Amino acid sequence: MQSITSNQNNRVKEWRKMQSKKGRLSSGQYIIEGWHIVDEAIKHDQQIDAVIVTDANFLDQLEVDPAVTDTYLITPEVAKHISATEMPQGVFAVLTTENYHESIPEKLGGSWLMLDNIQDPGNIGTMVRTADAAGMNGVIFGKGTADIYNPKVVRSMQGSQFHVRLYSGDLAVWMAAFNKHNVPVYGTELNDQAISYDDVEPTKQFALVMGNEGNGVSADLLDKTDQNLYIPMNGEAESLNVAVATGILIFHFVK
Repeated sequence: MQSITSNQNNRVKEWRKMQSKKGRLSSGQYIIEGWHIVDEAIKHDQQIDAVIVTDANFLDQLEVDPAVTDTYLITPEVAKHISATEMPQGVFAVLTTENYHESIPEKLGGSWLMLDNIQDPGNIGTMVRTADAAGMNGVIFGKGTADIYNPKVVRSMQGSQFHVRLYSGDLAVWMAAFNKHNVPVYGTELNDQAISYDDVEPTKQFALVMGNEGNGVSADLLDKTDQNLYIPMNGEAESLNVAVATGILIFHFVK
């Protein structure tokens, strides 16, 4: 284990740069922090390039072998310097970034969630965790959606990104692929053409596109869906939070 006590250390500078998209692209790595998410990464066999702790005993609790994985012991001051949180837990890991712009699977079936211009990290994390809880096949980050490796998005997903497959791509292309494989695509919209979600039977094969917090799903994507849905509301609220609406729809379809 290597010991680092200075914020001016070159390794520390590299870790801090990973908090920015430019830094992640340059290094091909990103940093995660916190007991739960680091433990999830280890348990699900992620490509871990280094584990960083403020207490050497943490390695035993994480079941990390310094003979196998590069490990670093840092001071609380260094932890604050590389952390994206106000009160770091003193547990970090450096992971290799994946190419999420990979090809659409040749056999495309099951249940899928598509994110169209979703920008709030908290919403994204909740939606990915919901997809994970429902046992969905994958989540596709479309145009305008926050970066998969954005530190706030990473924390909000709470390890679910290691359980469900994530993709990044053109949602219109994905929708054409779903159509080719006879997977119905549903959007959400409030107009005369939309129908109540509970008028659609639960199914194991579907794709659901959810849109921007303020503007909803883009018009060009809504034109490409098989059916657009709305959620009836008995009260006077104008709309539901997009993550809440996603949970209602997903668990309607997969139950």
